[in-house]
Amino acid sequence: MTPKIIALVPMRHVSIRVPGKNYRPLAGKPLFHHIINTLLKVPEVAAVMVDTDSPEIITGLETHFPSVKVISRPEYLRGDQVPMNEILLHDTSMIEADYYLQTHSTNPLLRPETISRAIQTLIDAIPEYDSLFGVTRYQTRLWDQLGRPINHNPNILLRTQDLPPIYEENSCLYLFERQFLVKRRNRLGERPLMFEIPALEAQDIDVELDFIIADTLYRHIHGV
Repeated sequence: MTPKIIALVPMRHVSIRVPGKNYRPLAGKPLFHHIINTLLKVPEVAAVMVDTDSPEIITGLETHFPSVKVISRPEYLRGDQVPMNEILLHDTSMIEADYYLQTHSTNPLLRPETISRAIQTLIDAIPEYDSLFGVTRYQTRLWDQLGRPINHNPNILLRTQDLPPIYEENSCLYLFERQFLVKRRNRLGERPLMFEIPALEAQDIDVELDFIIADTLYRHIHGV
């Protein structure tokens, strides 16, 4: 039986490092339009839900994406320091699903096909794995804050492509069950599976430079 999968997208109105980030135009459309359009093209996703405290985003969803359900973020979950897992606990209580897929508006280059592949990857891996998260592979010489090599021996100068890969949790997508979220207060279960996403698709927007890069890449890929 095909599991019921609900997509959750948290979007705050206020963004500190990139003001108005979630609804700022990227390649001619508000940023959040891109991830919503992507999720609506994923056949495995039964419904898309946006958690927000932004009047601008709510109005935009009502106008352009009437099938998307809005979850009004409660006042006690709106602070800068509120952990994402607490927001997800609230959101997953609003609608029942077998699995929840969480992503962000700050991943405008993520493709529907990649999301579908992630879903199928986890389904095929159950019960060995109980959740999934997106990662980006790095094969470069990395050092910690004390100047110690992390993934290489400076005395043996291997080619970077021969170094053992290091993986960054890229926040592009998470797949999880509510039972583990409640039990562990963590969207990652006890046996999470890493799902590699190409660096181009995993471009995330945290600072102003990221926004410029994502806009440029999107225009190049889509010819706009």
